[in-house]
Amino acid sequence: MRRPVLLVIAHGSRDARHTATVHALVERVRSLRPGLRVETGFLDFNVPSVHGVLRSLAAEGVRDVVALPLLLTRAFHAKADIPAVLRDAPARLRIRQADVLGPSPLLLSALERRLSEAGLSPADKSSTGVVLASAGSSDPEAIAVIADIAREWWHTGWCAVRPAFASASLPRTEDAVRELRALGCERVAVAPYVLAPGFLPDRIARGAAGADVLAEVLGPAPEVARVVLERYAAACRPAVAALGA
Repeated sequence: MRRPVLLVIAHGSRDARHTATVHALVERVRSLRPGLRVETGFLDFNVPSVHGVLRSLAAEGVRDVVALPLLLTRAFHAKADIPAVLRDAPARLRIRQADVLGPSPLLLSALERRLSEAGLSPADKSSTGVVLASAGSSDPEAIAVIADIAREWWHTGWCAVRPAFASASLPRTEDAVRELRALGCERVAVAPYVLAPGFLPDRIARGAAGADVLAEVLGPAPEVARVVLERYAAACRPAVAALGA
């Protein structure tokens, strides 16, 4: 029995770094699951488009697809844009939309990895305040999730963790950096809770000018690739059951 094709759906960007990072993450996913067919489609700016990939799969005779939003929170793109695109797919395809990547303990591990790569050690945690800097959203559910993640992460031993947003919501990264300074944290680190470089991550980086440490975006961290496969497996189970019925 063939496993459903995994279609990773990325937003897309005019920034070439974004596209390169998405492709690097998809290659990491392929390396972890060599027998799984993984395709990439973009909602905007880049090719192949999601529409184009779905048409190509249908023309090949593929029947089952798991469409996975390459998103960290369940906001407008996951709730509206992607379902609309999938509704326009060729009728022969059976498509299941997987959950977004966050929240997940693995993503917290990826954030820790990026801070470690930026020079922080476990011994620094109790004296370091961290800004959990996300892209931002006008969706209250997405904002609440980021705040919950910050609280959960703080309980792992950091001096303090504050959420910040590059757009749509407050506080901004620079405001959270100042707040952590005022709290008396010995050092301040900014951890971008974003998957790939681009306009909003660049805004986060500018807001981190007053911090001591700026971590890289999550990108193709192995933990992120593992979350992709977890979400695929969860969406795939009912599809596999249906195929065997």
